[in-house]
Formats: sequence, structure tokens, C-alpha cells
Amino acid sequence: MYKDLIETDHHIRKDELVVMLVGQPNTGKTTIFNALTHSHFSTVNYPGSTVDYSVGELRVSAGFKAQIVDTPGILSLTPHSPDEEVSVSSLFHHPEYGVPDVVVIMADATQLSRQIYLARQVRAAGFRCVMAVTMTDLLEKRGMKLDSGKLSILAGMPAIPVHGIRKQGLQELAEAIFKIYSSTPNPVIIRPDAGTIETVAEQYRVAGEIERSVIIPSGKQTLEEALRTVTPHPDETTLKLDKLLLHPVWGLVMFLVIMSGFFTAIFWLAAPLMDVVDLGFSALGTWAGSTLGTGWFSDFISGGLITGFGAVMVFVPQIMILFLLMTILEDSGYLARAAMLVDKPLAAIGLNGRSFVPLLSGFACAIPAIMAARTIPNTRERMLTILIIPLMSCSARLPVYALLLAFLIPADKPWLGGLVLTGLYLAGLISGAIVSALISKWTKQNEESSFILELPAYRFPQISIIFKNTLYKSWLYLRKAGATILVISILIWGLTYFPIPEHHDASSPSGHLQDSYAAQLGKVLEPVMQPMGFDWRVGVSLITAFAAREVFVSSLALTLNVTGDEETLQGSILSAMETSVNEKTGLPLFTTATILGLLFYFIIAMQCISTLAIARKETNGWKIPLLQLGVYTLVAYIGAVAIVQGLRLMGIA
Repeated sequence: MYKDLIETDHHIRKDELVVMLVGQPNTGKTTIFNALTHSHFSTVNYPGSTVDYSVGELRVSAGFKAQIVDTPGILSLTPHSPDEEVSVSSLFHHPEYGVPDVVVIMADATQLSRQIYLARQVRAAGFRCVMAVTMTDLLEKRGMKLDSGKLSILAGMPAIPVHGIRKQGLQELAEAIFKIYSSTPNPVIIRPDAGTIETVAEQYRVAGEIERSVIIPSGKQTLEEALRTVTPHPDETTLKLDKLLLHPVWGLVMFLVIMSGFFTAIFWLAAPLMDVVDLGFSALGTWAGSTLGTGWFSDFISGGLITGFGAVMVFVPQIMILFLLMTILEDSGYLARAAMLVDKPLAAIGLNGRSFVPLLSGFACAIPAIMAARTIPNTRERMLTILIIPLMSCSARLPVYALLLAFLIPADKPWLGGLVLTGLYLAGLISGAIVSALISKWTKQNEESSFILELPAYRFPQISIIFKNTLYKSWLYLRKAGATILVISILIWGLTYFPIPEHHDASSPSGHLQDSYAAQLGKVLEPVMQPMGFDWRVGVSLITAFAAREVFVSSLALTLNVTGDEETLQGSILSAMETSVNEKTGLPLFTTATILGLLFYFIIAMQCISTLAIARKETNGWKIPLLQLGVYTLVAYIGAVAIVQGLRLMGIA
């Protein structure tokens, strides 16, 4: 009857309670977690998996210490994907904290019957439970209110209405947690089987009866009217918006408009901030060069570290805006609508709406996007999603796109850059669609594919939470990319600076670039680069970009011997690009044709070695990673050569 019987062994930290937040997606669980911990938390992986959870210290004054663990959302204790299996298993025995002392079950008051089903499952498993009821304000807008006292009796656990944004009910929730812990002996935890269709249906029937008993009309009413069974109405604002945003025609039009505005804003809004960062690094490089004088150490600091690191840091404002806008789309409730809209188009290429969020996450970074594919229960669709995620233009490509577009597009037309940037991202989506469609045509579907999606009510995102999440994600990006950029910048500087010839001008330490190790390595690759219109310098930069795409910019700055003569660092790089000539052909190195070829290469080519590593881990083999590396890189190279040579034949240099 039961999968396993688990004796409570308590958590590792004996002096603190472990409180685990459990709930279905879109119940406000993360908002309550942030309110309880005051956003002082860390995010880590479950051991042996790629599923994230957050843990923070309880900051609400309650007379006791507790670690609050925010788990990924689950629909029930019966997992349907690898991601859900990790989440459910951790509830019964967390890899770090063991069995939780108290489980707080999040429940959306506007969809209470679905939440009660999960709550009754958790309580039946033996946990000490408290129910935190959210969205009561939305319920009141519909002319209803919650009888929390009656719900506590019928659900068999304290039910506390809470509001994370307004910080309401948090003290009562903390007190209920401590009371249920101190008044209940150590439980024996039982993990139940999935149950039959009949038993699940009966549980939902009971949950529906409880919902109809505890949600009553608000306002003036008699006792008889208050006890009358009432079914809550849908949110009127949500219904009105969905008539437009989920319309089969206008919904897709609005989707394209929103996505176009999304990418245009990345290019346009970031421009002033990029100028500030650019000026800062340029001034720092000039100061370091003048202060340290001439010689290898001065060149290492000003031309190696500052130029190399600054060339990428200039684009951090664009990356922050990318994270900011993605968070707004998610928190507002539109992301779920977008997944529903693209379900049919995705079905045409062998996927379904579940693939949308991992694919959209690929615009930020391929690594968490590939991890997010674990939520797809169908094995074939999960593998296919992982295969095409590297074709989504990640944030690491953004510095490359921005530099190359700045070369092509006048500075006084940022809107044009935004439109072209949108086209680049669409090109990645179209490429992924083509690959998925071709593979779906050649392979058979052996598993059933289903797509069930909850559409949450539209909400106005909480500004403070959005900014905190944006800063946190940006910091994670800097922490991950910063070390790589520094190491590669130092390596490239060393390769471009050494060996030092016997007779050289000390005032121009990089004047012997032609004799450097980088030149010697690059000239081996030069025959491959010539059809693309480039020489060894771009070849070296493309190799280093495999460590991290954004390193291409700093590597190019070093191999082009950027001196920082211009007012800004980016201006110096662009000036160097404009004056550089191909050492073999004597033709300009960067032209409309070669830039367009390079853009195509970066759209298609495999992103970085970290993406390969995570793809191998998630697919449990080398087949898909090697396909990504070999096929994508080859197609990228052939396509780039075809674009460059084709445009030259048409007279476009």
C-alpha cells in the first residue's frame, strides 16, 4: 500500500526548526518565502540533481529560530517528471535537512479545492502541517471571503490568511508554526502510493465540498446566506485581458509585439548605463597606463585586465535589463499565457507548451534552461528541447551582438539596433524550430504527450522583489562569468605580449603582436578563417569564445591591440575594427559582409564548453552534446562563408 515508511530522524541543525514551504505553482510561495526571510537567502542544488531550492533564516520575530526551505512547486505527491520526483522525495527526506519539523502548505484562495487536495495528501503522510492561504484579496474583489476558522477545522490544520507584499498574517503564521511543532509529538512519515483514479476523484470531491463550505459571500448577509454554498467567479480583469491576449489571432500579434518590445528595450534602455560603465573603464585604463608608466606590468594592468574585463562589463546593463524584463513577464502571469499560445506551433515541430519556459530561459543562459527541461515528463520531448536550447541566443551572446551591431548601425538609431536584435533572437528560434521539425519527422513518438497548464490571475509585479531578483541573477552571472573573463583575458594578454623580441619599443609594448604566441597559433587557423573574410586575430577570438561567448569581445580587443585612444573603451574597439585590414588580402577586416557572416556564426554555433557539460549530464550520454558541437559548428561555419562570399559576389563588401 505504501512506497516507504520513514521514521523522523530530524534535521542536521538541532538548534533550529526546519520549515519547508510546499505548494502548487503560482500560489505565491516565493513571495511568502521572501517576506519570511526578508530576502536573505541562498539558492543551491539538490545533491545529485539540477533542481534548485532556496533556504533562508526566519526573520519574523516569533521567539524561535528556523530555517525556511522554499521547494519547487508540485501539483501533488505523485510526481510526473524527474524535476517533480526530486522535489517530492526531498519533502520526505531532504538531502541536507532531513525530515522537516513543520510543512507550510501554500493555498490559493481563488482555487482552493485544488490546493486542499495537496494539503490533505501532505497531512495524511503524517507531517505537522500549517496552511498559508494567499490571494484572499483577489477573492474579496469577487465579492467573496474566506472562513479561515472553518477551513482549519475541515482541513485538519491551522489555516492562516497571509499577504506577502503587504506583510499581513506573517506573525500569525510564525506563531502557528511554533504551536503545531511544540504541541505535536514526533510523527511517523508515510509516503503514499499514487492511488487509483477512483480514490483520487473522491479526494477531489471532498476538497470541492470543503471549498464550497468555507468560501462565503462578503457584505451584509444573514447566517443562512453565509452558510449557503457559493462557487467563486473568475477574476473579471483576467477574463478581459485573456480575451485579447489568448485570442487565436490577436493573441499571437500581441505576443510578437511584446517580444519585439522586450528585445528592443534591451538595446535601447541600456544605452545610457552602458555609456557610464564604458567611460568608467576607459578612464580607469587611462589612469592605470599613465600611473604605472611603460613596461610589461603597466600593459598587463591597463591593456590586459582593464581592457579585457571592461570590454565585457560594458554590456552588463543589457544583461540586467534582460533579467528584469523576464522576471516581469513571469511575475505578471503573462509567461503562462505565452506558453499556451505557442503550444500549437510547438506541437507542429514535435514539442508542446512545456518546452516554452526552458526555451525562453535559454535567452538568459543555456545552463539553467537545460536544467529546466527536467520538468518535461515526455523523454523524447525533453531530449529534443535540450538539443535546440543552444540555438536560443543567451545573454553571453548579447555583448557580441551589441558590439557587432554597433559597428553596423549608426549610434543615433538605437531603435534600429533593437529591431535587428529582435531579428537575431527570432533567427535562433527559427533555427531551433527547423532542427526540431526535421528530427520529429525522422523519429517516432513512443510516449504520450500531454500539456496541462494553470493560468494564474494577472498580477501587478512587486517592484522591490523584481529588482532584488534582477540584482541577484545579475550577481550570479558576474560571479560565473567574471572569473572566466579574467582568466581568459590574462591568457590572451600573455599570448599576445610574449615572446618579447630583443629590439622593441618599450613605449609600445604590444607593437610586436605579429611575433607573439597568439599570432603563431592563429596563423595555423588562418586558412580556415580566410573564406569567412578574417585573419588569425578573429580566429583566436573565436577559439577563446568557446570558454564563454562574451570573452570574444575582450579577446578581440586584445588581438586588435586596442590602445584606448578614444574617449570610451567601446569607441576604441570600434575604431580598431574600422581600421583593421586582413593581413593576407589587404582588404578591410570588418565589413558589412563579414559582420553579417559573423553574426550568423554566433547565432548557430555551439555556445560554450559549460553548455556541453550540462547537456551531457542531463542526457546521460555524449550523443546529443557531440551532435550539438559538431553539427551546429559546421552549419555555422558553412553558413557564414556562404553569406560572406555571396554578398561579395553581389558587390556588397
